[in-house]
Amino acid sequence: MTISQTSSHKSLAGRLRGGLIVSCQALPGEALFGGEIMAKLAVAAERGGAVGIRANSPVDIAAIRAVTTLPIIGLYKVDVADYDVYITPTLRDAQAVADAGADMIALDATDRPHPEGTTAEFIAAVRAATGLPVLADISTFDEGVAAQAAGAEFVSTTMSGYTPYSPQLEGPDLELVTRLASALDVPLFAEGRIHTPEQARAALDAGAFAVIVGGAITRPQQITERFARAVAGK
Repeated sequence: MTISQTSSHKSLAGRLRGGLIVSCQALPGEALFGGEIMAKLAVAAERGGAVGIRANSPVDIAAIRAVTTLPIIGLYKVDVADYDVYITPTLRDAQAVADAGADMIALDATDRPHPEGTTAEFIAAVRAATGLPVLADISTFDEGVAAQAAGAEFVSTTMSGYTPYSPQLEGPDLELVTRLASALDVPLFAEGRIHTPEQARAALDAGAFAVIVGGAITRPQQITERFARAVAGK
């Protein structure tokens, strides 16, 4: 890593420290799917006080980049035959994210098989090819430690509860946040099932560098479903 890259990465971290990163994502088939809509959600998030945006697909990233100067954590959800990993699974996907204007590339850094080598090899390849910092989405303590050792500049608890061997919780995995915050030297983001402002605050109190919230803010169908269940007494 060059001196300029190191300085840039530190500047990026400084902009995100202690803040709220809003995930603006919608998949095909969802009512809000589309780059134009995601861009509007990003603007709303910025006006509400978000310090960064997490976005999926080159189309959405480019649309969001056109309307905000906030840091963008980019990813590309792609299904690869015979593999469970889908968050930026290949180097081609990572390059597309970089070309679209992302400031950081999120990728699956779990222990599950990857289509292009080991997790460590893939992290190294993405960093070398794009020149951008990597956010390692992990599900366990050991995966977080391994991601840092592999060179990831940031780690996130994104995948806790989404691998079969991690805790299946209704809320955020604050125990994982606490353990990793004490063990890592790189910034740790708390993400996953953060439904309320109180849970977001608890994640920061547990040691998270910043928090990432998606569905509770930008997915009205999920929000409506929670209200509907409560009203129905389910």
